[in-house]
Amino acid sequence: MHSTSLRRRSLLGGAAGALACTIITRAASAAEVVLKFGNNQPANYPLNRRMREAGERIRERTSGRVELQVFPQGQLGTDTDMLSQVRSGAVELYTASGLVLSTLVPVTAINAVGFAFPGYDKVWAAMDGDLGALIRSRIEKSGLVVFDRIFDIGFRQITSGQSPILAPRDLKGFKIRIPPSTLGISMFKAFGASPTALNWSETYTALQTRVVDGQENPLSIIDTGKFFEVQKCCSLTGHMWDGFWLLGNGRFFRTLPRNLHAILAEEFARAADEDRADVAALETSMQDVLRSKGMQIAQVDPAAFRDALRAAGFYREWREKFGDEAWTALEKSTGELI
Repeated sequence: MHSTSLRRRSLLGGAAGALACTIITRAASAAEVVLKFGNNQPANYPLNRRMREAGERIRERTSGRVELQVFPQGQLGTDTDMLSQVRSGAVELYTASGLVLSTLVPVTAINAVGFAFPGYDKVWAAMDGDLGALIRSRIEKSGLVVFDRIFDIGFRQITSGQSPILAPRDLKGFKIRIPPSTLGISMFKAFGASPTALNWSETYTALQTRVVDGQENPLSIIDTGKFFEVQKCCSLTGHMWDGFWLLGNGRFFRTLPRNLHAILAEEFARAADEDRADVAALETSMQDVLRSKGMQIAQVDPAAFRDALRAAGFYREWREKFGDEAWTALEKSTGELI
């Protein structure tokens, strides 16, 4: 988080309000400051496990003055709902992926440019370096506070029902479910695929009934969604990387005292680093898990896909959309893409 001053919230006694209320009474919590943190990940996912641990350390370091309440798995609503809530102050903290946040701050989707990052070393060089700093500055212009360290979602892989996706030509005419994302639609169309934007809740049925031929997600989500029941193959394309920005309500956080700012920033940074290690290990172990459940795991050469995007003008198009400053910061870590 930047040199943003933080203020202390004084909480008054009274009846406990609904979860959407920003003031939690002393009857509900003995803490002076209560931070509600909403996200869409399962309760046992690394993000939530590490944030709960951060909450315990924060409570200890502040002698019980600050309490972090974690609401996982969309308990506070959809991503759209929670983004609105953190902007209004109905919740104090929310983690948004770059793709989700791009509806408000377009440049946040740049980390998901197709086949840009060959591995985690390049991801962290970018997101902890110039590119991450530029993105955070743009987010803060929207009135939100953003903490420095981005959490890991992982690299996205493609599953298919019949045969694996091994080369760009295998995507021609391929009906693939993707989350609503202009960038994702643009990339798959560049390969000649037929991307279909569907909500998460509709994905399994769409695969089962063959409305779509496949989908794309990190391995842990492929397992959680039980897509191995309706898809035979998983191709390790690693075509996009995405992460969670930890966002705070600007009016709330900018008026809390500096000593609390320092504690929160340190503990959230530690949680992010531990989450990154967890997710990286999970991506490796998940290959064996999915194999044990009957999925064929196929290795893919990303260079051929990158060349196909380059030839289709995909990178040039998105450089114009994101702007030279952001694109230069991206290529500082990825190397030249155009």
